[in-house]
Amino acid sequence: MQPTIGRVVHYTLNEFDAESINRRRKDFADQTTPGNTGFQGHVGNAAEAGHTYPAVVVRTFGGSAANLKVLLDGNDDYWATSRTEGEPEQQGCWIWPPRV
Repeated sequence: MQPTIGRVVHYTLNEFDAESINRRRKDFADQTTPGNTGFQGHVGNAAEAGHTYPAVVVRTFGGSAANLKVLLDGNDDYWATSRTEGEPEQQGCWIWPPRV
């Protein structure tokens, strides 16, 4: 089945994803300038390669390739671009949620 805009899938972070997320969160935590900057503070639990999160399909490219807005365990999200369908727990790929 091909992904369509607005559908929810499960996305598993790879090492690059986790490093990017944690770097943004650390940059905010290390901020030394107080005050209202207008920037979003990235706060949440540490991300690790292999962690799986819900993601919304925001654009498709035919086949299984899609851009995803990954909903993280915190107040921020992650933009995963041009990701393809994979197998359960395959890092850097998405899967359809299992039926329960």
